[in-house]
Amino acid sequence: MSSRLARVDRRLFQMVAAHHFPGGDRVLPRLSRSANHGLLWFGAAAAMAATGLGGRRTARRAALRGTASLAVASATVNVLAKRAVRRRRPVLTDVPVIRQLNRAPFTTSFPSGHAASAAAFTTGVALVSPKWGAALAPIAASVAFSRVYTGVHYPGDVVAGAAIGVGAAFLVRRLLPSDHLEPPAVRTAVKAPELPEGKGLVVVANAGSGSSGLPPERVIGEVLPRAEVVLCGGEGGVDVTTALEQAAARAAELGGALGVSGGDGTVSAAARCAMEHGLPLAVLPGGTLNHFAHDLGIETTEDTRRALADGEAVEVDLARFTNEDAEPTPHDPAIPAAGGTFVNTFSLGVYPEMVRVRERWSPRVGSWPAGVIAAWHVLRAFDPVEMEINGERHRVWLLFAGNCRYEGLGLAPQRRSHLADGLLDVRVAYADRWARTRLLAGALSGRLSSSPVHGAALLRRMRIDWIAPGTRLAYDGEIGDAPGRLLLSKERSALTVYCPQATQRLTPLATTV
Repeated sequence: MSSRLARVDRRLFQMVAAHHFPGGDRVLPRLSRSANHGLLWFGAAAAMAATGLGGRRTARRAALRGTASLAVASATVNVLAKRAVRRRRPVLTDVPVIRQLNRAPFTTSFPSGHAASAAAFTTGVALVSPKWGAALAPIAASVAFSRVYTGVHYPGDVVAGAAIGVGAAFLVRRLLPSDHLEPPAVRTAVKAPELPEGKGLVVVANAGSGSSGLPPERVIGEVLPRAEVVLCGGEGGVDVTTALEQAAARAAELGGALGVSGGDGTVSAAARCAMEHGLPLAVLPGGTLNHFAHDLGIETTEDTRRALADGEAVEVDLARFTNEDAEPTPHDPAIPAAGGTFVNTFSLGVYPEMVRVRERWSPRVGSWPAGVIAAWHVLRAFDPVEMEINGERHRVWLLFAGNCRYEGLGLAPQRRSHLADGLLDVRVAYADRWARTRLLAGALSGRLSSSPVHGAALLRRMRIDWIAPGTRLAYDGEIGDAPGRLLLSKERSALTVYCPQATQRLTPLATTV
């Protein structure tokens, strides 16, 4: 059977070699060379992220998904497939010299890495943005065909490579969080003051957050013309804490609500301030990722405007980390001396290092490329940290604690469907022998939860009795030095937050540990 397929493959190759396509001798070899080492697709990803056609957020997510798919396909082809099947390249006697590449590839023929990369990138993009995928599909097909036309691959090599690329894209879609915003199943819907057009709302807007390029007061004013805006951050702006205190005092005077537009760190500080002053909170998606806003079902400022006009809100939990270090340590200005609160996530290990590298590169190259650089740095150079959990000493890559249960298993869980369950979602990746390999194998097989190097639990409180000096912590995008001991706990239903159509999504959920 294999010999018969090989004969058919060779006949198809000879048919392509004997056929002349108008313009192909001039265009296809150049196109084939442009895709060497994925340069064509990296350029396409950069153009998508820079132009933002079809929506800046969608274009960037599509570019990231395509690049990740390409990386998986390339690794599969070059590390596994080409070493397992050592097929020789076609003989070029039947291929016109004008078509042949200046520098012939030296690797084995099966499968085609160029076809795999083209199919992986285009499929990954199409799964997020069908319009971008349709635009790239003819280019990807041309790159794949060019490998046969220039004589460096048999048609079977190209078909196998394309199949690997498509499979890689669907695998990456399974491993990465979903791009679709699903309405959350909130626990308790409550009434809040009705603030049509933002009357009585005082919004703290972080001028340094987000990537729209427009002044935040202008964006907010177009949708909520009666809201008051207090700017913080940026050059010459007041600090976030001062701006929040001023806004909270003004909102209490008006009998209204505190609003916030900024990244997750700004939102976390606003949540703590709103709780302390007994004010409802309105979240406007003014940051780059807007995790908390998305878990509330808020994708645009219009969603917040609708919730304010209807007075619809939900109760949500706040999580707290408390410094229980018995010995005084130098105060880190990046975190409160006694600890702090978080609305999304807290972590020790890999994630703080990623945040540090991302923040260092973001002003130079932008947030999306900076995230790619940070991930590469961590995978290449990060060392485990030591800590004592439940009386046992461990070396871990990551300790993650989510405010409420997160959907999906693994080290990068997706969104929350419940915002007031009173639980901490704790995940730990232990740095045992072959931990990297075992974690990857568990993720690829979908059985990460049963991996011996991965632990998960739902808790109301968690105590970490000892943390190695120099360990960094991260919470809601902020990073700082970890104290010697920590207590993680919850404040259930501590905050009222405006949520569009909250009553339509009311779903009673059982709380279990």
